Amino acid sequence: MQIEPTNMTFPLWGLAIFILWTIAVVILLIAVRIRHLSAGGSPKDFGTQNDESLLWRLFRVQSNLIENLPLYLGVVFLLTVRGVSGTAVDSLIVAYIVFRLVHSIVHIAGLDPKFRIVSLAIQLSCLVALTAMAVL
Repeated sequence: MQIEPTNMTFPLWGLAIFILWTIAVVILLIAVRIRHLSAGGSPKDFGTQNDESLLWRLFRVQSNLIENLPLYLGVVFLLTVRGVSGTAVDSLIVAYIVFRLVHSIVHIAGLDPKFRIVSLAIQLSCLVALTAMAVL
């Protein structure tokens, strides 16, 4: 059995962006860890909760991306398998990815957590709407 290739859709482009962003955050986290160790820091500091620490914030961003990737992947799977597409889907995908990136950047920069909460609410709304469109 041969699987037919599909064209890159907005949901698939969103998935590619999500994956590339996660890889970029992991690379940045590794660089900050190396810098931390080079400056005499301890590996024990990697898991120390400290919102003032870039190391901790990057760790949390990376963890958050890994937690959210399966949800987005599931939505992309449903949309792709069901053949659901259109302007509404594309707009929701763009909104989801933009606010996923905003969420990470706000966290990395150590800005007011309220912005992360708003971003998360928008992302979840997009996922719920996309899921409903895929299954109904």
